[in-house]
Amino acid sequence: MVKVEIVEEKDPQSSGNSPYASSSSSRHSSQESISSVSSELSAEENLYDRISALVDIVPPTTRHNISSKVSKAASFVKTSGKIIGNIVWIVTTSALLVGLPLALSLEDEAKIVAQEREMMAQQQGAQQMLSPGSAYPPPPGSNQVPQKGIVPPGF
Repeated sequence: MVKVEIVEEKDPQSSGNSPYASSSSSRHSSQESISSVSSELSAEENLYDRISALVDIVPPTTRHNISSKVSKAASFVKTSGKIIGNIVWIVTTSALLVGLPLALSLEDEAKIVAQEREMMAQQQGAQQMLSPGSAYPPPPGSNQVPQKGIVPPGF
């Protein structure tokens, strides 16, 4: 809140020569009128009442311009929200319909490749165990004659 204070001049003779000098009676009446105006909210009046009272102060053309700009901004926000929502919906459903099956098939393919590698490693390990020059002895009871090179069938 603003407080108005009257500053008295020190030299009373120069105040009579000034064109802006005023009589003491007008000073007291202006002080009374300033103190009678209160800018605080009264008990019966709330903020909504004060804002609705501005209708009388703001000219109709200005009110119309403000109203139209606010409604245009609201409609722009609403339209933009709808468009962005539709785009997000399209992207997420496309990702679910295309991306999820693709990811699952890639995972299955990776499992199959890993199983094939494991089986090949097991076969190579078994061949190394059974080969004649291996560090492991042949299992007991196997009467295999060591072969030299590749022998075609029938020889």
